[in-house]
Amino acid sequence: MHAVDVIIKKRDGGVLTKAEIDFFIQGYTRGDIPDYQAASWAMAVLLNGMTPEETTNLTLAMAESGEQLDLSGIVDIAVDKHSSGGVGDKTSIAVVPMVRACGLPVGKMSGRGLGFSGGTLDKLESIPGFRVDLTREEFLDQLRTLGMVLTGQSMDLAPADGKLYALRDVTGTVPTIPLIASSIMSKKIAAGAQAIVLDVKTGNGAFMKTVEDARELAELMVSIGKLSGRNVVALLSDMNQPLGVEVGNALEMKEAILTLKGEGPDDFAEHCLKVASQMLILGKKAKTEESAREMAQEAITSGRGFELLKKLIQAQGGDVSYIDDPGKLPQAPIKVDVIAEGSGVISEVNAKTVGETAVILGAGRMKKGDSIDLAVGVSVYCKVNDMVEKGQRLFTVHARNEAVCKEAETRLRSAVKITDKDVKPLPHFYGLVS
Repeated sequence: MHAVDVIIKKRDGGVLTKAEIDFFIQGYTRGDIPDYQAASWAMAVLLNGMTPEETTNLTLAMAESGEQLDLSGIVDIAVDKHSSGGVGDKTSIAVVPMVRACGLPVGKMSGRGLGFSGGTLDKLESIPGFRVDLTREEFLDQLRTLGMVLTGQSMDLAPADGKLYALRDVTGTVPTIPLIASSIMSKKIAAGAQAIVLDVKTGNGAFMKTVEDARELAELMVSIGKLSGRNVVALLSDMNQPLGVEVGNALEMKEAILTLKGEGPDDFAEHCLKVASQMLILGKKAKTEESAREMAQEAITSGRGFELLKKLIQAQGGDVSYIDDPGKLPQAPIKVDVIAEGSGVISEVNAKTVGETAVILGAGRMKKGDSIDLAVGVSVYCKVNDMVEKGQRLFTVHARNEAVCKEAETRLRSAVKITDKDVKPLPHFYGLVS
């Protein structure tokens, strides 16, 4: 078998066999197949697509390219969640202790932000001392003793995906559903969770711009999960406006803490309850969404979720005093409000523009390896369908210097549209794929 034959077959619209996919992924992981051939193959996949069976075989090949965790001997059932990325999405930080408070173990590996999509690990690192680099042994031991882990992905898990993603990022082959689905699911399968809740974002602040594309991706990932022996459901959630109020690492960490104390913004709290409910149903802790939601809400009301967040932070070396007093988190030296220049109804709060503004302020990365400023970001005080008056505060810019702050103000003004017509509020969710 030769790599060029596999490339030509896919170029011409053929369906690759499991043996051909295994050969190509194994060869690329070892370095026998060079980047230029892998790039050619990825472009052929982008142009011609893959069948669900092909995509499943690709997912399994990437999952099997490195170490795979087996959690069955550690806990009866472990549940994981994954978000396809968004602006202001700090859900994992709140949901993991919420779900654990309901008696369900959670073993989660998260990533860093790239572009305007924030990363859970970066937000957690605003807590001094918090470790996101647990070893395999530490991951398993903490899951066994504490029942929850929130750390970075080991380099030994699905190494083919890491190598292929880096290549796709620089060859224009990221936006293809089979490769997105296999990238996400290979890491989830390798991480060992038996049940997975996917949060697939759609809108201008997401990779999937339309509900139809988001549903296609969700259905494919759920199918892969089923074929690989995992129990998977996918929520389709809105990302046409930022989630919650805060966008920026320490800002979002504070908002997650406040949400666990029952003081978070309504839309973010609702999002957390919905995701947690699906995790509890999948983990067999609740039979209906209503009972699952009651359990998740009780985890907040009772304070158990907040206390478990402190235990999670402490277990991974973080300074718990920052959870008790979020005012200690990094703060930017410059804070400037952006004021409404007219009155009316908010018809748009463009999530992508807000996210890109946060990156310009220093809260995100344009390429892997870039340093970030944990303190900077944007507070968003308006939602679609809100009534606003001239002079009302729409945003607060948290900046490191005046020049960047001015640019951020200009960009944020372009993110908001105000009309005198009736505007419907955006839905939180567009459905569930199971």
